[in-house]
Amino acid sequence: MALSSSSSSSLKGIVVTVPVLLLSATAAAIFFLFLFSSISSPPPCSCPTNGESTVESTVSAVRSGGGRISATREDVEWVKSQIHENGLHMQDNVLRKGINPRTRAQQLQDLIEFKGISHYEGEEANNHTALPCPGELLVEQHHSNYGEPWAGGRDVFEFLAESTQLSPNSRVLEIGCGTLRVGLHFIRYLDPQHFHCLERDELSLMAAFRYELPSQGLLHKRPLIVRGEDMDFSRFGSGFMYDLIYASAVFLHMPDKLVWFGLERLVGRLKPLEGRIFVSHNMKFCSRLGGDECTKRLKSIGLEYVEKSTHDSLLFNHYDIWFEFRQTKA
Repeated sequence: MALSSSSSSSLKGIVVTVPVLLLSATAAAIFFLFLFSSISSPPPCSCPTNGESTVESTVSAVRSGGGRISATREDVEWVKSQIHENGLHMQDNVLRKGINPRTRAQQLQDLIEFKGISHYEGEEANNHTALPCPGELLVEQHHSNYGEPWAGGRDVFEFLAESTQLSPNSRVLEIGCGTLRVGLHFIRYLDPQHFHCLERDELSLMAAFRYELPSQGLLHKRPLIVRGEDMDFSRFGSGFMYDLIYASAVFLHMPDKLVWFGLERLVGRLKPLEGRIFVSHNMKFCSRLGGDECTKRLKSIGLEYVEKSTHDSLLFNHYDIWFEFRQTKA
């Protein structure tokens, strides 16, 4: 009985352990199967080859897709030449309080005290900045020199570009572009040299050249921005027609006689039938003459009134009023 009991006990032990061993062996076999499979068939690798680093690969991809991003030496020399040709002098100007001023006093004080924020001192302070920008512009107080929020420039661009079905190779002239609140969007969208502007205010022009264009990475677009207040467009060249000419809140600040003088000069530069002139806010230079007389005066210079439009702002409670003109139909 004892022997039988011992043999029975031994057999029972074997019966219990065999399934465990079998399961272990199976699990091991599956593990090695996946291991050898992954080694023999590695997933495709997107890593840089030929020793190229990840950063270098990314930079290469960016350049192949959109060209150089940072400003070139030619860009810097161009903007300096534009400042010189327009006779702009930042030190002769004092920032004005705008309609909706924002306090930047502490930021400005820091910029003046440290000559920037990099803390270079002495001679070193002058060796690291290609286009040293006045602190008054860096604190962006000039964004408050105009009545609407700076973001309103996008609304104007969208309305005008869609109304005239502009394409990148279109040509645009703005009369009174200020600090490029609207113009930046046109410059970014249009082909190089296809945005022109006539502006009389020196401080606005300095802000455009010394801050807005460099900070937005748009120096390579080479907009032609000319200082002047006599509606003389001869410096913009010839041999082309404008698809769009617009004046945003400008004509209402000009004598009627000068507005008519400018329009007469611009008719010959407007693309026939398709080209448009847009004037914002009001057209008192015309309506003050009376309806019939206004129509006759427009016709005498080759223009006709098309319609009045309003455009709601996307970001704030505001709408712009626009008056549209085109060349008289043949």
